Amino acid sequence: MSLSSTLRDKTFRWIADDVDPDARTELQQVLARAMGGAPEALVELEDRMAVPLTFGTAGLRGPVRAGINGMNRSVVVRTTYGVASWLVHKGHAGGLVVVGRDARNGSAAFFRDVVAVLTAAGFQVCQLDGPLPTPITAFAVCHLGAVAGIQITASHNPPADNGYKLYDADGTQIVPPDDRLIEAAIRDAPAAVSIPRTEIPLETRQDVVDAYFARVATLPRGVSRDLKVVLTPMHGVGGQPALEALRLAGFTDVSLVSAQADPDPAFPTVTFPNPEEPGASDLLLAAADSLGADLAIALDPDADRCALGVRDNGTWRMLRGDETGAILGNYILSTLGTPDALVATTIVSSSLLGSIASAYGARYAETLTGFKWLVRAGDGLVFAYEEALGNSVDPSYVRDKDGISAAVVACDLAAALKASGRNLLDVLDELAVAHGVHLTDQVSLRVTELPLIGRLMAQLRSAPPGEIAGVSVTSEDLLPEADVLRFTGPGLRVVVRPSGTEPKLKAYLEVVEPVSGDLPAARSAAQTRLAEVRTAVSELLGA
Repeated sequence: MSLSSTLRDKTFRWIADDVDPDARTELQQVLARAMGGAPEALVELEDRMAVPLTFGTAGLRGPVRAGINGMNRSVVVRTTYGVASWLVHKGHAGGLVVVGRDARNGSAAFFRDVVAVLTAAGFQVCQLDGPLPTPITAFAVCHLGAVAGIQITASHNPPADNGYKLYDADGTQIVPPDDRLIEAAIRDAPAAVSIPRTEIPLETRQDVVDAYFARVATLPRGVSRDLKVVLTPMHGVGGQPALEALRLAGFTDVSLVSAQADPDPAFPTVTFPNPEEPGASDLLLAAADSLGADLAIALDPDADRCALGVRDNGTWRMLRGDETGAILGNYILSTLGTPDALVATTIVSSSLLGSIASAYGARYAETLTGFKWLVRAGDGLVFAYEEALGNSVDPSYVRDKDGISAAVVACDLAAALKASGRNLLDVLDELAVAHGVHLTDQVSLRVTELPLIGRLMAQLRSAPPGEIAGVSVTSEDLLPEADVLRFTGPGLRVVVRPSGTEPKLKAYLEVVEPVSGDLPAARSAAQTRLAEVRTAVSELLGA
């Protein structure tokens, strides 16, 4: 295997057009090794120069590295040119764009380039050069009436990654066909070195940040504030903002996990900076135990996700996303005087929220996965959540998931419960008695060849199972709206779909067991059924 002239020339052109001297040197070194016959360098070069990062409804995400297929300054410059062209096409020429960033590798430089390209293109820019949590950018778009918002972040991706997230004029993540229009505009963009950039002084609009905190401070419904909290931002940007939000809301007994308190793009204490991952919250739970906390809170690195930890029979554990969603949804509905309120979750989340909504006379909606769909569920939306730890407790002001406001509302509920001698697990018990035990789980099949996912989905469509774990099921195909298969039977639901961010085929499992006076027995029966379903689905997928 040798370096082709096509790949060599393509790489030379990219290097010549790169705006970043360091990136040029980096790619030149890879090219030199490949030209020298190093096989691993050739494989790396082919990967870096294969195809551009895809601009989807979550924007861009990828490894920070030189080349077409990476997050780097030239990619960011051309992407921003494409976004500016799209905004002009939408009739927003010269409008205000909010730009924020996290603390990952490259974020500060990417932020400067976004601001410079937008300024040269004639747009006004509200800078949130914190680094600051993603939800503040989402808030600022609506607060200021901006035409768009851009956040440089890779959320909870691995340390090597960074990303580029885009909000439209409604403060929501973009949806098709806007993603395809932007991607086309990026393809038509000139070389990065030819795109005008106007450098302006960097700043942070503190008035906008203060307005976000002021809004979050209004969210508590109760008056109790006696609560001891331990919180981790997981080496991300949410630590000090969360402390400030909680302080303004009246919660002052809050400690940060010291080893994870400051932003650090290396994420040295976690293998994968995602509260969902096994072991990611170990330091948090240990601190909560040693300090005698009432509640443990984990934010992901850009603070748009919130996970809750509780003491359960003497040991600490993290609540699942569906448990947190049910608890917060029930709390918000219980405090509203508007019977026409709407709550929403996704097709892969637990069905418990639907039962809770019905009990309150509220409306309920299920959407495709992703907050871009959840916040568009309908008028009157008061709460939305997804099982991957995303919660929107104030969708009128932040039209995306927001870990900081969710943490404030969770503390409000936990303090009220503590004052009455109860806790979050008591709420889960009460919901189970009223609506049945709802248990959820996942089965994931990671693949090395992406076409395998398509073949497996095709097989399931052509020969769907008639039963799962001894329960007769019917199948539902959600094409063309989504590449999703749903299998349902009495007290059973399995949803299968390809992951949108990883090379995985994912199955979301739920069992529902009625409670007839004996909650422990119902819970045990549900756990047994869930284990049987997990085994059956694993065999079905070959996981």
